[in-house]
Amino acid sequence: MKNTNPPPESAPSADRILETALAFQASKTLLSAVEVGVFTELARKPADVHELRERLGLHPRGARDFFDALVALGFLRREDGVYHNTPESEAHLDRAKPGYGHVAPMLEMAGSRLFGIWNRLSDALRTGLSQDESKDIDEDTYDALYADPDRLRTFLSSMTGISHRANLRIARQVPWEDYTTMADMGTAQGDLAVQVLLANPRLSGTGFDLPQAEPVFTEYAERHGLTDRLGFTGGDFFTDPFPRADVLTFGHILHNWDLERKKVLLRKAWEALPQGGAVVVYDTLIDDDRSENAFALLMSLNMLAVTDGGFGYTGHECQEWMREAGFDHTWTEHLVGPDSIVVGVKE
Repeated sequence: MKNTNPPPESAPSADRILETALAFQASKTLLSAVEVGVFTELARKPADVHELRERLGLHPRGARDFFDALVALGFLRREDGVYHNTPESEAHLDRAKPGYGHVAPMLEMAGSRLFGIWNRLSDALRTGLSQDESKDIDEDTYDALYADPDRLRTFLSSMTGISHRANLRIARQVPWEDYTTMADMGTAQGDLAVQVLLANPRLSGTGFDLPQAEPVFTEYAERHGLTDRLGFTGGDFFTDPFPRADVLTFGHILHNWDLERKKVLLRKAWEALPQGGAVVVYDTLIDDDRSENAFALLMSLNMLAVTDGGFGYTGHECQEWMREAGFDHTWTEHLVGPDSIVVGVKE
């Protein structure tokens, strides 16, 4: 008997749904490879599956699949059964190379801290509460984070990793020749101030952060030979006065705070700056239509999960807050990747 029912319309493919839903598998494979030192070992000497497994101390059951998954993901290559790093992995994921310090600390934090926090995103969406270290204790997010020296060092260096490309661009894109001093607010390891001063020898500056950050900041400034032009000021954004400088920078800072505190920081910046001074804010800005910059929107969800009130924002919103704070002239410029700057001038 013939089926007289018409064939069903072709359903859209579920491939992209599945790829996104299971993306954590590829992510964790890479993060685990960084954690166990795959790329560092192969930088020392390429190896076959048995030698590499033994050098890393891995169990034989999953090692071959683990290494071959890294091949399929494009982070390793295999020739005649011998594993090698790709040029990308060699440059950025070998602990002995300078590029490691610009990328891998963020990956280390993602594996050891963010991966578990994001597993509780549904709880954050239901409650509006952060799911980080402060979740079960009566402390602010950053008080909890800064209380552990090892975790703090990883966090501060990871901020360099996520910001370094933008910092290099800011050091050349902002008209620094119009100024003589700068202060980097929430400086972390200090990479923004370091890159600005390296590219502009006539400038001097200071990094402002909680006092616990000073040893990490000082070490980084010394490493770049800038201790004569770059100092550190310890303090709290909301209770202590801002340093006096021609330019105040906020790199990946405003997204950490609720709207009221965002506005407080911008108002304090306006009050601290001289006439003609400028505030330079940069972040992974959400596009004004809130539909294109997925990285920035995901970063805003990250702020939901790891802070008590933080959220991402658009360039248009930030300019409005700057004008409300008193800045006369504001604009937004793209930097690199998902990052853009918003500038306010006190005329």
